[in-house]
Amino acid sequence: MGTLALFLTGVSVLSPALPAQVARNVVTPFHDLAGIYKDQKSGKTLRLQVEDGRLTCRYADGSALVALHLLQVPTTDEFDIEESSARQKITFQRNLKGKVTALSFGGATYVRETAESEAPPSSDQISSPAPFPGPPPVRLRAEFVGKTGDFGAQQGKDLLVILERAGKLYLRDSSGNNHVLSELAFVRKTDAIAYTYATSEEDGGWVVAFEQRGNAPVWQIATQIGLYNRLPYSVPTGSSSINLVKPVRGLKEIRAAAMAATPPDEKGPFRKSDLVELRDLDPAVRLDIRYATPNNFLGAVVYTQARAFLQRPAAAALLRAVHRLQPLGFGVLIHDGYRPWYVTKIFWDATPESGKIFVADPAQGSRHNRGCAVDLDLYDLKTNEPVDMTSLYDEMSPRAFPDYPGGTSLQRWRRDLLRWAMEAEGFTVYESEWWHFDYEDWRKYAIENVPFEKLDAGKH
Repeated sequence: MGTLALFLTGVSVLSPALPAQVARNVVTPFHDLAGIYKDQKSGKTLRLQVEDGRLTCRYADGSALVALHLLQVPTTDEFDIEESSARQKITFQRNLKGKVTALSFGGATYVRETAESEAPPSSDQISSPAPFPGPPPVRLRAEFVGKTGDFGAQQGKDLLVILERAGKLYLRDSSGNNHVLSELAFVRKTDAIAYTYATSEEDGGWVVAFEQRGNAPVWQIATQIGLYNRLPYSVPTGSSSINLVKPVRGLKEIRAAAMAATPPDEKGPFRKSDLVELRDLDPAVRLDIRYATPNNFLGAVVYTQARAFLQRPAAAALLRAVHRLQPLGFGVLIHDGYRPWYVTKIFWDATPESGKIFVADPAQGSRHNRGCAVDLDLYDLKTNEPVDMTSLYDEMSPRAFPDYPGGTSLQRWRRDLLRWAMEAEGFTVYESEWWHFDYEDWRKYAIENVPFEKLDAGKH
């Protein structure tokens, strides 16, 4: 996919790499360091994960998701960045019990939020699920239509996000600071209107100018430091073509290899599988199984049947979440549930390295493979139409993150409402996809590789 270059770029190697033996001299297990770290001042996050035996740090840098490979300095909690031209370091911080609680990088301190190696809390331990987002905000003001979006600098990786909050336009700069935009002037032209907005700071403020034709998207904004163009994924109405991944080789070949492969061995004991078909769960639960159609990130049919399943406890929790949403006027659209392991391998093998943050590694298995993960969206019970969210389903962009700050108040409110309902019932949102939720008991089920047509699922 051509646009994936926007989401993951390499960093020039201007200094010699450290000796290979440094990378092998591991003192701290990498899995003890994996997780999400957040700078409390700017709101920026770092995602550390283990990939092919290496510790990788991913972060948003302008319009890109940058991957940095870390090399441990022997007998310390310091790591050198392999790609850095200035021998930058990441230093981990521990509490009195020796647990990693934060890290220092680029002059900022990032506090650890979650760790991949830690088990999620059981249902009786959930004390602070996602908060209820409150009453719905008003719809986007007509004069703001087409103005929100993500804009990248023509030179470099600087990113500006124009968003709406509480009926006002904001500019979010690449440091994570939000500035209220006030209209200074507008000039009517033959087929467009030229607008000028500015922030209120006396020093270091922003001036933004652009032209807009009707409610069409604003494609370029001019600022006092240069031009910014709307990023391809940030088309306001969404574009399914922007999500297409160009497989690294033919899908037919990839499918044949995946069908012949064997899932990873696991040590039990595991609960007996008891998959429930979700179409029978409740009238407010509708199916929109994208992988049974070409309308998905591969642009090809992957599933043999348009069906969705979850393990019985997860299905019961999903039903409770639906009952939370119904009085608020929403039902749920199920995009995916249980996924045979071979499909996870198809996704992984077809996706270029630059997009693998959005797909599961078949060597570890997906929580979808265990019947304990669900991809879902909201629809309006009155209109039966899907609602507008901060991104499209399966969109490989920063807009997919559950903490993406852009878009409109109503889009973010719907996204947060879905998260509130699901996390209140024992699910946890996936860190890179607002639509993906894992059920708390996923570790208690084994990876399965049974195709849909061979399932003898229980009835709810």
